Amino acid sequence: MRSVLRIIFLITGLLSLLPLSAASADGEPQEPVVGNATCLQCHSDPSLSMSLEDGQQLSLFIDQEIFNTSIHGVQGYACVQCHRNLGEYPHPEFSASDRRDLALQLYTSCQFCHSGQYERTLDSVHDQARQEGNPDAAICTDCHGAHNTQRLTDPETRTLLPEARTHIPQTCAMCHSLIDEKYRNSVHGSALIGEGNPDVPTCIDCHGVHDIVDPTTTTFRLNSPLICSECHTDPQRMAKYSISTEVLNTYVADFHGTTITIFEKLSPDAESNKPVCFDCHGVHDIKHVEDPDKGLQVRENLLARCQECHPDASSNFSDAWLSHYIPSPEKNSLVYFVNLFYKIFIPGTLGGMALLILLDISSKVRSRRTETHKDEPRITETTEKQEVQTSGVSSGITEEDSVSPIELPSPSLTSNQEGPGETEQNSNEDDSPDTPQSESGKEVQHD
Repeated sequence: MRSVLRIIFLITGLLSLLPLSAASADGEPQEPVVGNATCLQCHSDPSLSMSLEDGQQLSLFIDQEIFNTSIHGVQGYACVQCHRNLGEYPHPEFSASDRRDLALQLYTSCQFCHSGQYERTLDSVHDQARQEGNPDAAICTDCHGAHNTQRLTDPETRTLLPEARTHIPQTCAMCHSLIDEKYRNSVHGSALIGEGNPDVPTCIDCHGVHDIVDPTTTTFRLNSPLICSECHTDPQRMAKYSISTEVLNTYVADFHGTTITIFEKLSPDAESNKPVCFDCHGVHDIKHVEDPDKGLQVRENLLARCQECHPDASSNFSDAWLSHYIPSPEKNSLVYFVNLFYKIFIPGTLGGMALLILLDISSKVRSRRTETHKDEPRITETTEKQEVQTSGVSSGITEEDSVSPIELPSPSLTSNQEGPGETEQNSNEDDSPDTPQSESGKEVQHD
C-alpha cells in the first residue's frame, strides 16, 4: 500500500511541473513543485491522524472547503509554501511533545511571507513572555488561525473590515476571558458587539496588533492619554455623540496633565503618581454616559485617586474639578465670567502700566531738551539791535547808516567820465583833515 501511494505521489508531482514551465516562461511567479491536490490525496481523509508524545491523537485532516475560502486558498497558496520540509514523500520524521509544542514548531513559517509583522512580534509582550518560558503566550496561528485564516482588511483602503473588528474581541478572549467580560458590558464593547458600531475602539486600537507592549509599564501609562485622544479629539466622530473634543486640552492644561506630558517626553520610564484617563474612567469597564452608575463610578474613582496623594481629601475635593468642559455661560458660568474678567483686567492693567511708563519716559526726554536750550544763549531781535548799536558806536556808524541801503554808482558812468571839478573836489575832500565827531555824528566844537 505504501509503495502505491509513493507512485501516485510521484506521478502527481511530475504532472504539476507542466504548468510550472509555462508560468516561468510568462514571467509569472513560479508555482510550487507539489500542488495541493497531491497533499489532499491523503489529508482529505478524516481518519488520518498521528500520535504525539503525550499520547494525544492529532488529526491531520484538512477540510478543503474551509481552506479554499481562506485568504491563502483564495490567493492560490500551496501547502508546501508553509510546510516547506514536507515536499517529499515519505515525509521526514518529526516529533512533538504535545499540540502546543507542534504549533510552536510550525508558526515560524509565517515569517517567509510576513517578515515585517513577524519581526514586530519579537518585541511584543507576547513574545517576551514566550522567551521567559510561557509556552501559552500568543503566536501567529493563535490569532489568525492556520488553514482557516480569513481576510482582515479591505484590499483597496487597507482598513479593517467590519466583521473583522467584531471578531477581534472574540480572538483576544481566548486568552483574556475575564477582561472580555468587562469589555462586553462597557460602553465600547456593547456598542461594538451589540450594535456593530465601527466608531468605538476594539482591543487593537488601544493595545496595538503585532507590537503589543506591556500595559503594566510606566511607558504605557504615560502614553495612555494620547491613546484615548486618537478617538476623543476627532471632531467628526465626537459630534455624533455630543462629546466634547476638549478632553485632551483640558487635561493637559491641568497640573496633572502637564506633569504627565513632561514625563512622557523627557523621562518615559520614570514613575509618576499623577492620574491619567483610566484612573478615573476605568479601563475595560468604562460605563455608558446614560448609565446611572457612571457618575458614581467616576466620582469614586476620582476621589480614590486623589486620596492617594491627598489623604485628607473629601468628596468636595474631587467635586471641585470642572470635568473636561471649557467654562461657558451655560456650564460653570461663574468660572467663565471670572476668567473673562481677568482676561480683560490683566491685559488692561499691564497695558496701562506700559503706557504710563512710555509717557513718563517721553516727559523726561522733553524736560532734558528744554533744560539744554536754557543753558544756551538765546538770540532775539532786541539782542541783535543792541549788538548793531554797540558796533555802530565803535565804528562811528549810526543805526540808520547801518541799515540804510548802499547806493551804487550808475553803471553808465565810469571813472574816465568824471569832470575836472568833481575830481578836484574829491581830492580836496581826501586832503582835508579829519574832523572829530560826537556819537550823534555832529562836529565837535572846540573852545
